[in-house]
Amino acid sequence: MALTQADIARVKGMGFLRNRGTERFSGRVVPAGTVFTPRELAAVAELAENFGSGKVVPTVRMTLEVVGIPYERIDEAAAFGRERGLRFGGTGAKVRPVTACKGTTCVFGMYDTQAVARDIHEKYYLGWDGVVLPHKFKIAVGGCPNSCVKPSLNDFGVEGRRTPEGVRFQVYFGGAWGRAARMGTPYPWLVEEEQLFPLLEKALLWFREYAYQRERLGAAMDRLGTEVFLAGLEGDGLLERREAILSAGLRQRPVN
Repeated sequence: MALTQADIARVKGMGFLRNRGTERFSGRVVPAGTVFTPRELAAVAELAENFGSGKVVPTVRMTLEVVGIPYERIDEAAAFGRERGLRFGGTGAKVRPVTACKGTTCVFGMYDTQAVARDIHEKYYLGWDGVVLPHKFKIAVGGCPNSCVKPSLNDFGVEGRRTPEGVRFQVYFGGAWGRAARMGTPYPWLVEEEQLFPLLEKALLWFREYAYQRERLGAAMDRLGTEVFLAGLEGDGLLERREAILSAGLRQRPVN
């Protein structure tokens, strides 16, 4: 069948991305907190055998992609996965799948990175699934300054630090890699674990309110001033205006 751009966009929104040069697709399966259970892995294997080419490819965001699914079988494959507890997704201008290093079990890990990633997954990847953002928003949770999961190259990055008072967290904002690389701006202070979610939510709300459509967080911070962004995180003003921010339309880039 001849696929239209509308066909391709529809299934991309479901988490199925076209395989280059073909009319087949990879279905992206997103784990909770970067961890797959044995039952989920068995279901992914069954999905690949029944609907795809038999190949399963891990991504750098710690999802699994089932390769080679024909377009006409995508809806069937999605239903098959849902029945077995699998969730497809990880595309679009929204919170992307959360990544975490293996700090939960690593000898260098300072805290349970996978538990923090799972909480972020539940509250923001799933909880904000219907929230359209100006651009993608990537989150990484690192267990120590070895920085294996590169928190500073994500829109919101967390990195464990050992201090005389115990484990604290360095947070980074606005990091990006690729065509427009940007080192994340470090928050001026190390924070406690209970401060992570308020900072993340404020960053998301600031991003939605002030960034132009198709502008990454770091680019908006550079355009408006990093000091303006950091000032916006102080107090609870953004949190108090949460509903108004989420119900407002996105900013359009001015036409020169």
